[in-house]
Amino acid sequence: MLNRIKSELLNVGLKFISVDEKIVRMILETSPSNLNEIVILPAIKPLMKKLLQKLQNKRNYGRVYNGELNNVKVSIVRSLVGAPNCAMAVEALRRCKTTIIIRIDVCGGIENVNSSINIGDILIPKFAFCDDGTSPQYLRENPSLVNELQSITNPLGKFQNIFTGNQTIFISKPNEMLRELFVNEGNTLFSNKVKETNLWTTDALFCESLDFVRALSSINVQSVDMESSILFLLGKIYNLKTISVLSVSDLPGNPKYDLLHSNEIHPDMENGIDNSIKLLIKVLPLINNALKR
Repeated sequence: MLNRIKSELLNVGLKFISVDEKIVRMILETSPSNLNEIVILPAIKPLMKKLLQKLQNKRNYGRVYNGELNNVKVSIVRSLVGAPNCAMAVEALRRCKTTIIIRIDVCGGIENVNSSINIGDILIPKFAFCDDGTSPQYLRENPSLVNELQSITNPLGKFQNIFTGNQTIFISKPNEMLRELFVNEGNTLFSNKVKETNLWTTDALFCESLDFVRALSSINVQSVDMESSILFLLGKIYNLKTISVLSVSDLPGNPKYDLLHSNEIHPDMENGIDNSIKLLIKVLPLINNALKR
């Protein structure tokens, strides 16, 4: 009886809000009006904590923290790890007045003969290979995109049998204006530390085997994460400007600094995270000015 009364009261309340507002409240635990145009979207807790320490005039609304960075109004929302979590956050944000989403977090660096990737480097993806499990669901619901996006055959098939998963890997891209701003300012602030890379997004942190690393190296991939591909794809679908700014925290396949096989922490890992936040703070006024044009 009590549950029935609760559900009836809830339904009465829902009559006064739209479905979009209901979704925002379910996911972000606040009203759509509490989101700013520029949203910072970290995934891991340590980086979220560092961002909040920099946030001035901080106000909290559910999962949303509002304030200013370098005199620019922003909202900071922790997406949590993985493409499904990132997609849920973006689904809420696209129902608000948000127009720009900046993912700032960590990634793995892939060493190969064509480029030198070091822990502490800041990587700006030129594009992302969608080897996550969420992007195919959005492609299924938006089949016209299949003809618009570039794709490749999964390179892992050259190294082992692929019994399931993505046989075809589609490619999603960040906003070009945002990418250029971060690359140009990054090269000014941190010479030789900011690099444009080809990024691979995967769902399985604990499946980055040597065959996996060899497959990525064979197509000149220098970085791997768990969120960017779906962020870029949803940016295209929902007309949002998206970008990822990623600091290298580990080197999959490296005997000394592979997160899954070594306890050694590189001294530059923390510096990379701090520098990526410094870069974000420096670029925000430029992004804010671009919004006003």
